[in-house]
Amino acid sequence: MTTSVEKQVNGTPVPAAEPRFDPRALAEAEAIRKRANAEAEALRIEAEGKAEAEKIKAAEEAEKQRLANERARMKLEKDQAAHDAYLAEKAEKAAKAKAAAEKAEKAAEEESEQEAAQEAEQRRSESLWKWGARSIYLVGLVIAAPVQFVAFWDRERPFLVAAPALLEGLALVLAAGAAWAVAHRRDVLPYRIGIMLGALLAAGINMWHGLKDPAIGINAGLIGAIASLGGPIVLMAYEHGIAQKADGIPSWREKRAADKAAEEKVAAEESARAEKAAAAQKAAADKKAAEERAEVEQKRRDEDRQTHHPNVWEVAEALRSARGSQFVTEQIWGDAWHLVHGTRKVGITAEIEADAKAAETRMKTATETPVFGPLSLLESQKGPRTKRDPNAPDGRRSNGGTPPLRRPGDTQPYTEAAKKQAALEQAPTAPKNAVRGDAN
Repeated sequence: MTTSVEKQVNGTPVPAAEPRFDPRALAEAEAIRKRANAEAEALRIEAEGKAEAEKIKAAEEAEKQRLANERARMKLEKDQAAHDAYLAEKAEKAAKAKAAAEKAEKAAEEESEQEAAQEAEQRRSESLWKWGARSIYLVGLVIAAPVQFVAFWDRERPFLVAAPALLEGLALVLAAGAAWAVAHRRDVLPYRIGIMLGALLAAGINMWHGLKDPAIGINAGLIGAIASLGGPIVLMAYEHGIAQKADGIPSWREKRAADKAAEEKVAAEESARAEKAAAAQKAAADKKAAEERAEVEQKRRDEDRQTHHPNVWEVAEALRSARGSQFVTEQIWGDAWHLVHGTRKVGITAEIEADAKAAETRMKTATETPVFGPLSLLESQKGPRTKRDPNAPDGRRSNGGTPPLRRPGDTQPYTEAAKKQAALEQAPTAPKNAVRGDAN
C-alpha cells in the first residue's frame, strides 16, 4: 500500500487521489520474500546435504577402515597360518630327516655288527680249520712214524732209523714251504706236487711193509698209508683255501652267484633291447602311417585348390617349382593368394571384402540411425492427433476467441520505489549510489 501524497495547485495543497492497490509491488515483494525463503531453504538443504554427505563420507571412511582392518587381520591370519604351516612342514622334514638319519645309523650299526660278527666267525672258523688241519697232520704223523720205524729198524744198519723222519718230514717241510709261498704270494703249485709225491711215497712204503712184514701186518700198513696221505692232504687243502683268499679268487658259491647275477643282467639287457626295438618299430609304423595320412590330405587339398582356384594354383605351382619344394605348402599357397588377390587373408577376395564392407555399413546404418514415422518408439507412445477445423472458435478464451481490448488507465501506475527496484534488477551492474538514491 502506498501513502497519500498531497499536491499543490497555485500554492494551495490539494489532497491526492485515494491510494489504490498496487499488484506489481505486491508481486515483487512476494517474489522477494519467496526468493529469500527459497535461498534460505536452499541454504538449509545445502547444509543438510553437506551434513548428510559428511555423515555418509564418515560412514564410508569408517567402512573403508573396517574393511582395511579386516583385510589386514585376514592377511595377518593368512601369514600366521602360512608361517605355522611352514614351521610344521619344517619340523616334519626335520623329523623325517632325523628318522632317516637314525634309521641309516641303525642300519650302519647293524651292518657293522653283522660284518664284525661275520669277521669274528671267519676268524674262528679259520682258526678252527687251521688247528684242525695241523692236528690231523700230527695225528697222521704219530700213526705213520712208528710203522716206518719198525719197518726200517735194522741192528746191522741203525742209520736207517732216520728214514721215517725223511719220508714224513718231506711232506711237512713242503707244507711249510707252501704256507710261505701263500704268505709271499708266490707260486704254490710245486710245493703241492712235492707234498703229494712225499705223501704217496710214505704211504706206499707203509703199505708195502704191511704186506711183506708179519711184524707190522696189513692193518697197521693200511692205517699207516692212510695216515701218511691224510695229514698232508688236509694241510694242503687248508693252504689252498688260504691262497685263494689271499689272491682274491672267488669260491664256487661266489662264482655261482656272480653267474646268476650276470645271467639276470643279460636277461634285463635283452628285455630292454627288445622293448626298445618294439618301441622303435611302433614309432616307425606310426610315422609311416602319419606320412601316408599327410600325403592323402595333401593330395585332397591340392585337388580341391586346383579345382576351385585354378588361377591361384598356377601361381602356386610356379612358386613351388622355383623354390624346389616337393608340394605346395601353406606358405607357398599364402604367397600365391597374396600375389593374385592382393591380401594375406587366404580365402578373401576383393568381391568378398566389398560385400563385407557393404553389409557392415548397412548394419551400422540400421543400428545407429534414428527411426521416424509410425515405427518410431517415441511416436508410438503418443496417441494420434486429430486435425483441428480451421473455422472452429479459439477455445483459449471464453469470449469466442476475440482478444480483450486494453485501454489507458486500466493498469495502475508504478511507484517510484518499484521503478527504481526494477531499474536496479534490470541493470547489468548496480550503481554505486543505489543505496543513497533509495534513501532519498
